[in-house]
Amino acid sequence: MARQRIHNQRASRGGQGGASWISYSDMMAALLLIFVLILAYSLYQYFTMLETKTRELDQQTIALNLAQSQLDEKEKTLIIIQADLDEMQDTLSAKESELNATQAILITREEELASLQAALSLKQKDLDSATQRLAEQQEALNSQARRIDDLIGIRTTMIRDLSTSLALANMKATVDPNNGDIVLDSSVFFETGKSTIKEEGQELLNRFIPVYLDVLLREEYADYLGEIIIEGHTDSQGTYESNLKLSQDRALQVALYCLRMPSLTRDQKQKLQQILTAKGRSYSDLILDENGREDADASRRVEFKFSLKDSEMIEEMNRILSNQEE
Repeated sequence: MARQRIHNQRASRGGQGGASWISYSDMMAALLLIFVLILAYSLYQYFTMLETKTRELDQQTIALNLAQSQLDEKEKTLIIIQADLDEMQDTLSAKESELNATQAILITREEELASLQAALSLKQKDLDSATQRLAEQQEALNSQARRIDDLIGIRTTMIRDLSTSLALANMKATVDPNNGDIVLDSSVFFETGKSTIKEEGQELLNRFIPVYLDVLLREEYADYLGEIIIEGHTDSQGTYESNLKLSQDRALQVALYCLRMPSLTRDQKQKLQQILTAKGRSYSDLILDENGREDADASRRVEFKFSLKDSEMIEEMNRILSNQEE
């Protein structure tokens, strides 16, 4: 019994050792299999990437070859074009040589003709010069005369439109039929010796200015209207210098009031800023009565005037025409 028990114990120990060895072998085999699988997968990835890169390289090589072919074709075309240009340049040079030769012949013939006509040319030159000057002067006069006719017609039309518009607006302001000047009584605008616009004057300007500018700033007059002038005038009481300052201040106040009127459009204000002028005349332009004496009430006034762009030219032309008639 004891011997049997010892044998069984030894057999039990030997079985446990063999099972441990088998488990270790299985584990090593599994690790080896995993390593082989990882190695195989890595090789597969490497060869796949290598194939992809090789394919991309082939495509790039094909594209490069195609580009090189296109470049070669363009170079051939460029060579052909350059050859055509060279041929054209040779033709042009030949034509220039022919032209130079022709010009040399013409110059020679012109010199021969000039020598034969020298005497006649001197006299003809003087006659042609005089005729040319006369023609240029006549053309200038005709052109200026046409311009004067146009400007006179425009001024007449503007004066007529001003008179009509003021009449329709029930404004009693009188438009000078010759030059379009409008005279407004200074007493309506200012106290004696003052330059601040009275309420009565502001009301008058609020009615008058929109009508006045609506006519002068029309699109059809834009190429002709040169300036709008507001003039202040005084009577002869006081010194010229003090009245000059007073008249200038009054004209300036009226001009500033016009520029700040809320009833005017932005376009009207912008145009007005470009052409509006305020002038003080002191008592340099007094109004005289029928007996030749100063009319103080009439002399104290504010005048609205306009000038055309070519007014100076008109005056010069009138002077020239007057001298010719004499």
